[in-house]
Amino acid sequence: MPERPSRNDVSRRTLLRAVAGGTAASLLAGCQGSTNSGEGGTSDGESGGTRLRLAQAKSPVEFDPIVLNDVPSDEVAMMLFDPLYAYNEDGTDITPAVAAEMPTVERGGQRWIVPLNTDVTFQNGETVTAEDVKHTFVAPVEEETENAGEVNMIDSVTLVDESTVQFDLKYQFGAFKQYMTRDVVPKSVRTEDKEAFNKEEPVGSGPFTLESWAEGESVVLSRWDDYWGDPMPNISTLEFVPVEEPTTRITTLKNGKNDVVKSIPPKSWQTVEGMENAAIQSALGMSYFYLAFNCNEGPTADPAVRKAIDQTFSMQTAVERFVEPSGVRAVSPIPETLAEAWEFPVDEWADLGSEKDVDAAKAALDDNDNVPDDWQATIIVPPDDKREQIGTSVANGIKEAGYGASVQRLDWGAFLDKYVSGKASDYNMFTLGWSGSPDPDTFMYFLFAQEQIGVTNGTYYRNDEVDSAIMNARQSTDREERRDLYVSAVETILQERPHVPAYTLKNSFGVRSRVEDFLAHPIDQFSIVSDYNNVSVQ
Repeated sequence: MPERPSRNDVSRRTLLRAVAGGTAASLLAGCQGSTNSGEGGTSDGESGGTRLRLAQAKSPVEFDPIVLNDVPSDEVAMMLFDPLYAYNEDGTDITPAVAAEMPTVERGGQRWIVPLNTDVTFQNGETVTAEDVKHTFVAPVEEETENAGEVNMIDSVTLVDESTVQFDLKYQFGAFKQYMTRDVVPKSVRTEDKEAFNKEEPVGSGPFTLESWAEGESVVLSRWDDYWGDPMPNISTLEFVPVEEPTTRITTLKNGKNDVVKSIPPKSWQTVEGMENAAIQSALGMSYFYLAFNCNEGPTADPAVRKAIDQTFSMQTAVERFVEPSGVRAVSPIPETLAEAWEFPVDEWADLGSEKDVDAAKAALDDNDNVPDDWQATIIVPPDDKREQIGTSVANGIKEAGYGASVQRLDWGAFLDKYVSGKASDYNMFTLGWSGSPDPDTFMYFLFAQEQIGVTNGTYYRNDEVDSAIMNARQSTDREERRDLYVSAVETILQERPHVPAYTLKNSFGVRSRVEDFLAHPIDQFSIVSDYNNVSVQ
């Protein structure tokens, strides 16, 4: 959730944003027809107004950016709220949104001063103030939300004046820029009734307001005609419809019930490419999907066992069979586009993986005292076909090596509770994903730092040298120094295998030809109106 998962924020929200990005989800979903012969992009009775129907993978459950932790909720919230800073068109940098200009950085990266755009107003007519921004950044920690890790590097937030906010960090933190893309909330409205703000009457400064919401059925947003920003949205009504089953989503695209559908499954890619009235828009995402091992208990706490399991199957073959063309093979915890930007030694990292060699794997497992002769490995997976198929590939390899293995597909709630328990009785392995922003910290810290064990580090991986490298990189503003630290940490991780990297997904959408200027973004989902695009329906 992460990312504007960061929109692809970190913590469980970022995790959910990544992991649910291409999944069938656990909530029941409806697919209702629209108002004109099944076509989604119809006139809604307003002058120049149009209705755009968007198919999500599951239904939103809440809208408050301080607490929300799931992808569909965030996809809606980003229409209701504006962030302090937004991502640019290719997701490589940020640009001012609620902020008036880029921050002034002092004290070697430990102080960040942000002037606010005094023209920005919330949908209740009140001007966005420094107090609102402060609340946005301190509330996750003060309220002990699961998003606290996104802002726990902040030591204090000072109101310089009503339109200037100063962030003082606990240490010099070069990656802080990527954490300033939080959606700004009105303190007075939110704190007056948090439950109503979250589920009934969210108030933001974004281009749309909440018209209606029936969980599991639809969310309807109306254009806010007094929106402060530029451009004013071309779309007057947005309707989000949850359609859980991936092939059903594709069917709703073909028959015109939905104008845009999210996440094209691999088996449907050619189907959408062949449609006369639709096309695929995609961008390689800032995501990382992986097989993870329980390094806390059980046989997989031994790195030699993890290496042997890696030899029982071919991740390359599994990705080719079950993920492509909706994603690409990953060889490290750093997504491809981010690795390229930082000039990481990707080719060298690729050589640290294992080729399939079942005989060698069997010999290693048979000779290892930590592996019982009757071992039955447990692999838990979330409700997503791709990750289940990866898990099944691993299980088949373990069986080929002479041991037992089962794959348990769990709904999201059960999976998220279980994968961080660290108990061998719950899991030996799991498949999951992570979405971050354009800085290695948003992957390395949350997935491998020891202070995230049991929170987002479900492997319970402990390596003091790796942890030191991650934390030193976190507390440095020297890019070259940080790069060297990450190179060292990733190399050790690939050798000790708390993870086996699997793939990076494309952010993919099926888009009806009547929809114009819809762009797939590496980080933002359902990009409808921004500095670089403004969707319209013909």
